[in-house]
Amino acid sequence: MRIGFDAKRAFANKTGLGNYSRFVLDALIEHGPGHEYLAFTPKNNRNLFDGFPTGSIHYPQNFVDQKLSAYWRYARITRQLREENVDLYHGLSNEIPQGLEQAGIRSVVTIHDLIFERLPHLFKPIDRAIYRHKFKSACNRADSVVAVSDQTRRDLIELYRVDDSKIKVIYQDCNPVFQKLVTAEEKTRVCAKNGITGPFVLCVGTLEERKNQHRLVEAFSQLENHDFTLVLVGKLTAYAKKITETASRLKLENRVKLLHNVSTTDLPALYQSAEVFAYISIYEGFGIPIVEALHSGTPVLAAKGSCLEEAGGPGGLYADPYQTENISEQLQKLVTDVPLRNALSEAGRLHVQQFSGKQIAGQLVQLYKSLI
Repeated sequence: MRIGFDAKRAFANKTGLGNYSRFVLDALIEHGPGHEYLAFTPKNNRNLFDGFPTGSIHYPQNFVDQKLSAYWRYARITRQLREENVDLYHGLSNEIPQGLEQAGIRSVVTIHDLIFERLPHLFKPIDRAIYRHKFKSACNRADSVVAVSDQTRRDLIELYRVDDSKIKVIYQDCNPVFQKLVTAEEKTRVCAKNGITGPFVLCVGTLEERKNQHRLVEAFSQLENHDFTLVLVGKLTAYAKKITETASRLKLENRVKLLHNVSTTDLPALYQSAEVFAYISIYEGFGIPIVEALHSGTPVLAAKGSCLEEAGGPGGLYADPYQTENISEQLQKLVTDVPLRNALSEAGRLHVQQFSGKQIAGQLVQLYKSLI
């Protein structure tokens, strides 16, 4: 098979959709031999995916398409796909171009989440309208829809009336750097570099309302008989002020630490040094930070109500993200019960094996074959 991919995010985005795109392409190249994988992107100037074969990267063919790259991805790319004898095109980030069916090219689209439908107050009306049009159109026109979690599958059925038989749930794994054991010296170095001493609860994610870090701080303040620090790692936003104000109000300035600009190379050491990983985001499409924690052998506290119970499975405890007391109660168990942490760590290591690149590549190749 000759399979094309909308790979713009793989070459342009450091996190999120970029990580997913790179994971899929890497997994297929390593574990799905015998097929051609072509990455279509408007440009490649950020050095984010140096490992992908340069001969398999395809760009707009003429000056007009280079200048109007958004329209190239929306429609004009279809002619190029046909000329290059692509059998199937996989839109890795919620959209596919117009005209694929008429060109005789089969199609798959990955839908990551419908957070903008579930939490509309967090998005501008114009953005919601654009997302809704793109997502619905892609789901209607694609031959198959990949949902990154069963929660996303349920959302597609409920909100967009997508036929369940058209949807295939295929998970994803995290960056391989989180699967490698970090030395004791490296953990000591990274913790010292970031001013972390003693046991700590780690939370990684952009500091924003949906991630719910201020409620985690409130829950942390209610813990008893412990010497833990709460370490929040993420991109600083206006929401960070609410977090720091909450910590100050609760007199936790010395027990809550906010870190930003932490490098990817340092993150594995933080994950593996933490006693507990907490991620009580109100809504997610899958929850890659939880998978990173499970690979690190770190037990998880996560939120009920979206996909996080799928990601964490038996490797964690779960709480209502709107109930501070419930969050604190579950966190108290993890902070004080070492045997429980050890049991969850072992269960998490087994659970996370289903997200491996080999497993995912096999499921994707099987799906592609079924369509051609």
